[in-house]
Amino acid sequence: MAVVSDAEFRAALGRQALGRSLTTNERDFAVALEAIFHSGEHDLSRVAGLLEAKGVKRPSGSAGAWSLDVLGQELARINASLDQAYAASGAALLRGDVP
Repeated sequence: MAVVSDAEFRAALGRQALGRSLTTNERDFAVALEAIFHSGEHDLSRVAGLLEAKGVKRPSGSAGAWSLDVLGQELARINASLDQAYAASGAALLRGDVP
């Protein structure tokens, strides 16, 4: 195992769950969700409606309107994909094994 400085460890800790970079659509979705939640809206049905009204693309690239079910499916897909990437390489990033 590589020895890393405290600063390197703290920097890696901030991205520990990212075994891969977010796609452009995932990043745009995250920014939109953050803005919606920051506005005070937390009802997920309304969040889906706001995503639709703002024209936010689905992170998966699928077409169609946002709904509560679609929001749940997209979040589950992103979570599974990030979990898989973390299992493959994220832990190594945290240890400093991979640049």
